[in-house]
Amino acid sequence: MANSVTVAQPASPKLKLAFCLYKYFPYGGLQRDFLRIALECQRRGHDIRVYTLHWQGEPPQGFDVIQVPVRALTNHGRNGRFHRWTQRHLAQHPVDRVVGFNKMPGLDIYYAADPCYEDKARTQRHRLYRFLPRYRSSASFERAVFGHNASTEILMLASVHIPVFSRHYQTQEARFHLLPPGIAKDRMAPPNRQEVRADFRREFGLADTDQLLLLIGSGFVTKGLDRALLALAALPPPLAETTRLFAVGEDKPASFRRQAARLGLSDRVTILGGRSDIPRFLQGGDLLVHPAYSEAAGMVLLEAVIAGLPVLATDVCGYAHYIEEAKAGRVIPSPFRQETMNQMLAAMLASEERQSWSQNGIAYGRAADIYDMPQRAADFITSAPSQAGAAA
Repeated sequence: MANSVTVAQPASPKLKLAFCLYKYFPYGGLQRDFLRIALECQRRGHDIRVYTLHWQGEPPQGFDVIQVPVRALTNHGRNGRFHRWTQRHLAQHPVDRVVGFNKMPGLDIYYAADPCYEDKARTQRHRLYRFLPRYRSSASFERAVFGHNASTEILMLASVHIPVFSRHYQTQEARFHLLPPGIAKDRMAPPNRQEVRADFRREFGLADTDQLLLLIGSGFVTKGLDRALLALAALPPPLAETTRLFAVGEDKPASFRRQAARLGLSDRVTILGGRSDIPRFLQGGDLLVHPAYSEAAGMVLLEAVIAGLPVLATDVCGYAHYIEEAKAGRVIPSPFRQETMNQMLAAMLASEERQSWSQNGIAYGRAADIYDMPQRAADFITSAPSQAGAAA
């Protein structure tokens, strides 16, 4: 069991903090978490340095953003060069804490936004996969964080993943620190939610009888957009005629548009890029589908719940249990079967429980302690002793 992160009262001295992540763009879940935590640290008076390969948009005022000037033919090769360049720079320009949002050696603190790579390699890939350079590089980076001989402190988003890491790495229990969720309160259902819904549906040409499925999240492959398309195609005729799907997130959509065309869904599927107006989508939709293959947490699940949008998600998502706790939707059991999802989707769209799911989620959002993750994370980052530092 992980230690729960609690807020310490004494203020810490001013620190130099380095945050490491491969890419920053405004619409990724990991990226949003990073920014909220870093801004909270800055609000407390600490200096913020960011190492990244790519930063999209304007950095916050006062952030020292260093875009690491390395390239490689492969992602794992680039990530290795990123790490080596960053370590050299840190040796010349030391800081008090090194905080990683991607797995890599040399971190004092790692924010665990991704599930266990080693487990995925052994359970979802052919055994020959483990002979590839990509595996060797990624596995070594994960081992540098979770290995029994490592000293990195680990901020966990969901307790369900702790036994998996421990099984593969014998990670000491004391190094796991469980964070509460950190939902942005603008995701809560607003008082004028019906007006927001009507405006949204008018903008996108949705009739009152249309049912809108939403899939929200960057990385459509991992989020299971292919599964959602198959389930949409399998709906019985009365539902199929009035059900549409919007996929919202940063990814390459071409293969999914081709899949939609093969399934005869081109006129019922809209794939959008990342958006800054997600609260409007949560009010305009009728059901969030999140049939993810893997998901360390799944912030969008809770965002939908408190917005009053019923949810259908796979049980591999770290936050799937909130759907059941709030009585705000249904969870697809493992092992995943497409037929099971197809049946559950059709049943939910036809269910008389939808209004109850919506009201339950709104009520849960008003009562639950699910909003202070950035504050808890910042408290730990600014008070935990430096243990890993520049250890490579």
